[in-house]
Amino acid sequence: MFDWTIYAVSGGALLLVAVVFWLVSLLRNDVSIVDSLWSLMFLLAALVYAQLSGLSGPRETLMLVLIAVWALRLSVYISWRNHGQPEDYRYQEIRANNEPGFRYKSFYIVFLLQAFLAWVICLPLLAAISGQSAIGIFDYAGVALWFVGMFFEVIGDLQLSKFRRNPANAGKVLDSGLWKFTRHPNYFGEFTLWWGFYLIALSAGAWWTIVAPLLMTTLLLKVSGVALLEKDISERRPKYKAYIEATNAFFPGPKRS
Repeated sequence: MFDWTIYAVSGGALLLVAVVFWLVSLLRNDVSIVDSLWSLMFLLAALVYAQLSGLSGPRETLMLVLIAVWALRLSVYISWRNHGQPEDYRYQEIRANNEPGFRYKSFYIVFLLQAFLAWVICLPLLAAISGQSAIGIFDYAGVALWFVGMFFEVIGDLQLSKFRRNPANAGKVLDSGLWKFTRHPNYFGEFTLWWGFYLIALSAGAWWTIVAPLLMTTLLLKVSGVALLEKDISERRPKYKAYIEATNAFFPGPKRS
């Protein structure tokens, strides 16, 4: 049975971590570190819930493994990608739009907001951990979706990293590999694995946690994902316009002639 008291405690843990990372961002004058923190928030919430609930079982173990693999891989990748780089241009724009005093405003505009979103979106993870029913078909379907999502996310990131490391690709648009079928394979992967998490929660009887994947889908499509990245990308990279016309934005599909 889902324990709302422990859920509240997990929210407190996320708030504490948000405060710590915000203080670090003040020292570095760079709020981009929140991107490395994002996935770790879910892992922290899951570990706190699992530890305090005292529950154990195959679904709890399954969820903790899936969450840990996804969260650690994403955090390490983003940290490596951003190492030695200036603050991400998206946060530079947010900073410019919220001066004076962004150093302090950034706590609630960036860190507190992301901690709250993680707290809401982690609902299916915690509900699955608390579910004591036997492993069923929705668990297997959820794991299958998780593997599909991880494939798109990991391979998409690797292909983009390799492309960017080649100086000959400066000014060009990656339109091969998974990027031939979708302009955002990594975001599609994120979308897919989160619906996989939901199916596992559904198997535990937590149908009501559907708010989490719906919120994640909205963020990826309309807020911080596709919409934000492509808001002015054609101005910064003129060749991207032709790529938009030929390639699906999100769901993979054949190139359009």
